[in-house]
Amino acid sequence: MRKHPLIATLLGLKGNPRGCVYAEPLWGIPYNLYTPYASVFMLSLGLVDRDIGLILSLSWICQVAMSLLSGAITDKLGRRWTTMIFDIAAWGGSALISALAQNFWFFLAAGIVNSGWRITQNSWSCLLVEDAESDQLVGIYSWIYIANIFVGFIAPIAGLLIAKFEMTATVRGLYFFAAFMFTFKALFTFFLTKETGQGMVRMRETRGRSLASILGGYGSVLRKILGSRATLYTAALMIIISVTQMISGNFWAILATEKLGLPAKHLAIFPFVKSAVSIVLFFAVTPAIAKLHFRRPMAIGFILFAASQLLYALSPAQGYALLFAGAVLEAAGLAIANPLVDRMVVLSVDPAERARILSLLYVGVILVSSPFGWIAGELSQLDKSLPFFLNLGLYCLGAVLALAAASPRAGSAATLGHDPRA
Repeated sequence: MRKHPLIATLLGLKGNPRGCVYAEPLWGIPYNLYTPYASVFMLSLGLVDRDIGLILSLSWICQVAMSLLSGAITDKLGRRWTTMIFDIAAWGGSALISALAQNFWFFLAAGIVNSGWRITQNSWSCLLVEDAESDQLVGIYSWIYIANIFVGFIAPIAGLLIAKFEMTATVRGLYFFAAFMFTFKALFTFFLTKETGQGMVRMRETRGRSLASILGGYGSVLRKILGSRATLYTAALMIIISVTQMISGNFWAILATEKLGLPAKHLAIFPFVKSAVSIVLFFAVTPAIAKLHFRRPMAIGFILFAASQLLYALSPAQGYALLFAGAVLEAAGLAIANPLVDRMVVLSVDPAERARILSLLYVGVILVSSPFGWIAGELSQLDKSLPFFLNLGLYCLGAVLALAAASPRAGSAATLGHDPRA
């Protein structure tokens, strides 16, 4: 019997893609346990919506510096060592601070420390794809999402613990657990991988050079980005995904509890629903999407995202039905659009300068995205639904950009994520 294409991809992974994909649940398990309650946990310790928005924006400003340094650090230390060091510091360290949090300043410190994930975002992305075959990219990224979706099924455990022990104490415990698991995952990935071929080249080229001198070469890298329409379209879509997911991740729980009156113990049900729908869709549609030009599937994905935000914004008090429908549509958008955006990021950059190009792309994404944490906080202070109307508009823009990026003037099909060999 012929294996499903995604199963064949998973079993056929070798080297660094295998090490990165197989280790991913070790990050996803703790992250999915505490994330639905992060903003509610802050509120329980005396913070208000405006405080949460301010923390988001300030931490994102710190992420600008981390992203700018990420390419130079990744080239200097290598993809493998950079990933281990900054995974432990940014994820393990910030989770530990959050576990000990007492007030606004603890959460601000956790946000600043966590900004280091922008460095490991770059190094881990290079470690994942640089030695991979291009026709495996949709499958590889799909499995990254699937790994984190599967572990989303454990999210209701947090709800059961909260019902038994009380929300604040439970979330503290989940953060302690996360600090341990994030550290273990970083070490596990390190021992399952090796330095990439391009990583070894860049380590030789940067040996004996200071970070300042490496950063000095960013001018030519920036000119490459600005001269590539494909990369610019990709950057715009990255910004939309970044802003909308930041808003949803931090203000959905506030909408559900503060405006719609849902008990905190019920919040974990919705990640469970999204996980179930996403898993089905990944296996049902991903093999077909991998063979198509990205244009229509990506636009459809953004439209589904937009519809989900409209349902969230219009949900009445105790409006479980619309919230569940929104969760289903959001899961469908994720399964369709996100792997295609990730593939565009890989295929639209020069492989020889991947780390530094990604570094500048992430800087641009953060600079544009960072004010939206504060904006969303102010909007939420006025009406808990307003951040989701903002998301609605951004996702509609994403659908338009996905269609525009497919025009001949935007770049070739191969450059924009449709590999002719697929």
